[in-house]
Amino acid sequence: MTLMPQKKANLLLLSVVFFWGLSYLFTKQGLMTLSPFTFLALRFGLGFSVAALLFVKRLTKINKQTIYGGVILGFFLFLTLTGVYFGLQYTTISNAGFLGSLTVIFVPILFSVIYRKLPEKKIILGSITATIGIILLISKSTAGAGIGDIMCIMAAVAYAGHILIAKRLTDIKEIDALNLGIVQIGFTCLYSVICAFLFETPYLPETAEAWRAVVFVGIFCSAFGFIGQIVAQKYTSPVHVGLIFSLEPVFASVFAYLFAAEQLLPIQVVGAVIVFLSVLFVETDLKELLKLGKKKKAEAG
Repeated sequence: MTLMPQKKANLLLLSVVFFWGLSYLFTKQGLMTLSPFTFLALRFGLGFSVAALLFVKRLTKINKQTIYGGVILGFFLFLTLTGVYFGLQYTTISNAGFLGSLTVIFVPILFSVIYRKLPEKKIILGSITATIGIILLISKSTAGAGIGDIMCIMAAVAYAGHILIAKRLTDIKEIDALNLGIVQIGFTCLYSVICAFLFETPYLPETAEAWRAVVFVGIFCSAFGFIGQIVAQKYTSPVHVGLIFSLEPVFASVFAYLFAAEQLLPIQVVGAVIVFLSVLFVETDLKELLKLGKKKKAEAG
């Protein structure tokens, strides 16, 4: 696999987060007629099928380490989305996006505990300001935390674990990041199928809206999204990933406002702007911009 600069990896993650922000809208629609585990099974079944067909030659080179890693990552991904899907049944699209973004807080904490070192100062500052923004987003969104909100917070913790484990696995030379992303989707589908038959009565979608939801999240959010995340994580840090993912509620709330008539209070808009500026601050190399500005000024002179 060719090397990918960190900036390109972060841009790939940004495009992933864009689709994930949009996924809340489609997921909410899908869950109106489908049970959570059934929806998950269909979503990841489609995602795995598309990815496997596109990269069938790559999958022939798969090894045991990649399969074992996929078992673990698929489980954490399954826990994450189970929390989000059940949470969405009892809370709003905006709330689910806001609370899910608490991953930006849990990643630096878990990173410091596991690796016994603090992230660089710029990332710490960006994480703190992003956290302030998320607090503002959450503060007036509900009268109190309900079961849906609690499920979404638990999902954020699970996904923080997923991000850190993914980074550890992609650093192993024997593991191909692309294959790892595909395998984790396959095992997430397997866990969902098992739970669907144990706790639900699986059935295929009966409406165009439900099929549209399954196809969108299956292709763009599962096949592209989770594989793209794993590939990008090989070339960037877990804390960068968590911080970029804090933009997810910003996208989710914008789409909820545009297409689901959900309203944001002024304080929540301020919070969204703070989160966006926090990510922009961390991902922008000010020294490089200054050098580029001086170079252009010198060339113009």
